[in-house]
Amino acid sequence: MFEAAISELTTARWELRQELAHATEHGFTAVSLWRPKLSDEGVEAAASRLTRAGLRASSLQWAGGFTGSDGRSFRESIADAEEAIEAAATLARASALGQPPVVIVYGGCRGGHTRSHAMRLLVDALAAVLPVARREGVTLALKPLHPCAAPECGVLSSPDAALNVIEQVGEEQVGLALDLWHFGDAIQSEALLERWAAATVLVQVADRCGSPAADADRQPAGMGCLPLETIVGGLIAAGYRGDFEFDPVGEAVEMLGYEGTLHETRRVIDTWADNLATAHPAGGQRVLGEFAGGERSPLSLPRVAHRRAAATGSLKSQASSQTVSRG
Repeated sequence: MFEAAISELTTARWELRQELAHATEHGFTAVSLWRPKLSDEGVEAAASRLTRAGLRASSLQWAGGFTGSDGRSFRESIADAEEAIEAAATLARASALGQPPVVIVYGGCRGGHTRSHAMRLLVDALAAVLPVARREGVTLALKPLHPCAAPECGVLSSPDAALNVIEQVGEEQVGLALDLWHFGDAIQSEALLERWAAATVLVQVADRCGSPAADADRQPAGMGCLPLETIVGGLIAAGYRGDFEFDPVGEAVEMLGYEGTLHETRRVIDTWADNLATAHPAGGQRVLGEFAGGERSPLSLPRVAHRRAAATGSLKSQASSQTVSRG
């Protein structure tokens, strides 16, 4: 019913060969790759492993930091983003398993800039890297961060802020990475969900109770309080046809273990898929499943067109300084 991927951030201590073997065993169709691991493995070697496992790379994370808040210059951040784009294209060519993974892009922190200046830097950076993305057929996915989860470290603090940048850029090669851990409970209307779904090229799925916070865990789906099944059904009903990446990180994952986390995630995915498959269209609308807590979903969404991006001397990689973040 939908394409489910597992993130390398969830299985941070496993090597790629272990991740692919277990992902295949548990029925995942794709893996979200983390650039430090890709750098360790090598792009060509990783592509070969993906091919043998029959899996795709759903995304490559991450590029960005164009405001200079991580110590890089503007030009160095652009060069690193171009390197990420080329790596994504190489993965697709070398593995021959479909379109390139989307490259997740963070805007960066304000880094002492005014918000308007930081936004201009982001727009200018996207304009600079888009020729490479178009040439390589790689889609860029802007990822906003909830301000409570990333204080002063997310110049894009809402999906609407990301959509404003996407509209400014005006390119089909740029879309939204919608993280339900950050913004799942912000969907308060069908119109808002449809607006977000129309621009979304990647959905990331993790659960939580309470508000987003920098030290809050990304719980496995179904172990928190978010109505994730309803939201996933709503996105599909609204026309989204991309990957759903499951990426829990935190104490629950440590308690379950990686194998247990994949098993539990697969069980939840299968339950959602069964519920979605038995939902009945009514008057051009699809009635969605139930909240995880048992309440009937209030959303009944008309199917709308999905704006899916069409995709037919090296600096130190951004990947080398990345750490696993719960948010």
